[in-house]
Amino acid sequence: MTDPKETINIENVVASTGIGQELDLQSVAMDLEGADYDPEQFPGLVYRTQDPKSAALIFRSGKIVCTGAKSTADVHESLHIVFDKLRALHIDVDDDPDIVVQNIVTSADLGRNLNLNAIAIGLGLENIEYEPEQFPGLVYRLDEPDVVALLFGSGKLVITGGKQPEDAKEAVDVIVSRLDELGLLG
Repeated sequence: MTDPKETINIENVVASTGIGQELDLQSVAMDLEGADYDPEQFPGLVYRTQDPKSAALIFRSGKIVCTGAKSTADVHESLHIVFDKLRALHIDVDDDPDIVVQNIVTSADLGRNLNLNAIAIGLGLENIEYEPEQFPGLVYRLDEPDVVALLFGSGKLVITGGKQPEDAKEAVDVIVSRLDELGLLG
């Protein structure tokens, strides 16, 4: 049987940074080729990088959120592309702005079907939300690591709230050992 940790895949990394000054987004949008800015739809300017693929959401405050990257390295690379593009527009950007990973979303597969009703009862109600009429997954809030896991009947997992890739591995270990203890990994 495959180790579920080997099935972990990063789906999205979200990080934030800032350039420490207000921006005239209308002016930036005019000069930054490929930028999307429609303040009636969204208050930020959206700039997409292709390699690596991501979207930078640039706000008037100078704050920037990068989303859609598949690794923390890609986040850094994407944001450095954005910093260079802004510098090319004569916007003052520090040499190395602080980049903070806010959320890593990963998927994994336990490799077997799960009885979510039994799991909801076994894990107890304090860390669990399970309302199959509302949503087909069971929401499991872990304390250590501090993440939220969505468990599906197919054995697939989605883990969100991690700050580093290791959080997903730790979460899978915790989930497997808890379900094993409860005899629910059949």
